[in-house]
Amino acid sequence: MTTEKDPKTGKWLIQYRYKDWTSKNRKSTKRGFKTKREAEEWYRDFIMKQSQSCDMKFKDFVELYLEDARHHLCQHTMINKEYIIRDKILPYFAEKRINDITAADVRVWQNSLIAKGYKPTYLKTINNNLSTIFNYAVRYYDLKENPCRKAGSMGKAKAEEMEIWTKEEFQSFADCLMDKRISWLAFQILFWTGIRIGELLALTFGDVDLEKRVISITKSYQRLKGEDVITPSKTRKSNRKVNIPQFLADDIRDYKESLYAPQPDDRVIPVTKTFLEKEMKRGIKLSRMKKIHIHSFRHSHTSLLIEMGVSPKEIAERLGHENIETTLNIYSHLYPDKQERLAEQLDQFHNGKKEMEEK
Repeated sequence: MTTEKDPKTGKWLIQYRYKDWTSKNRKSTKRGFKTKREAEEWYRDFIMKQSQSCDMKFKDFVELYLEDARHHLCQHTMINKEYIIRDKILPYFAEKRINDITAADVRVWQNSLIAKGYKPTYLKTINNNLSTIFNYAVRYYDLKENPCRKAGSMGKAKAEEMEIWTKEEFQSFADCLMDKRISWLAFQILFWTGIRIGELLALTFGDVDLEKRVISITKSYQRLKGEDVITPSKTRKSNRKVNIPQFLADDIRDYKESLYAPQPDDRVIPVTKTFLEKEMKRGIKLSRMKKIHIHSFRHSHTSLLIEMGVSPKEIAERLGHENIETTLNIYSHLYPDKQERLAEQLDQFHNGKKEMEEK
């Protein structure tokens, strides 16, 4: 390794040798350093990366982690992850060496974020991203332990109270949007199917079988870096068929017939999430309904299914959850009265059987 000033620019350069991923010896030069110390510091971090050592700076390790994550996560998820890491995590940990970060460091970082007043669910998401990075270091780079485990978590996995509308509340809201047919139909589909907003916006007429009354969910609409992007479904379970009631099939048919020669590849609701959010605010203002988020239509639909006595397994399949545990974790607070009824039914069954034995 040789460090010297570049006669052309006056800045420092470093010439070095290393082994590439095929174990071949290579020679390279890195230029543009302001000082000799900066050049040597860069070289040290480079060698740490090459040796897969946790004695590298956190910011350098993050780049390795993100490069690996890009091969496993969808584009939308990666954009959100990179934003959280670069905006909420790197400003504090960037220059620290990953194996020097302690549980105390994590606690100080957590307290600084809590003081900013973020929502508990967002704090939980931020903390999970940091913990995931350390877990990656433990699993693949032999980091001794994840300091987040000792530091404990922050925030909450779910909000204290889930926002939902009853059927009557939704109807009052929807009646105020009948002047814009596409808006009215969009919210009808969201409320009566429970599909995600991205799934709604990606729907094409070819995905809707009006005779069998089935919607096929295979993709999702995203607005990424100013462009409309259709991506594959979030998970394997997200690919599913959702049966719809006859009245909703009739509404979609009437809307389709009002259009000029719609094609199978044409989107059913060719608008953006921002457009629907504005329409939602308009409908709430006109109907004077309590404010909820657009994702809450999914919660409202699930609440209806639970009230109808639909099993968690059927709900999980309809919502496209990976497993029943996800459904129960999100909606467990909506089940208490159902558990009481179940206990009463068991009690009646037991007493009825006992009476039969006595006879």
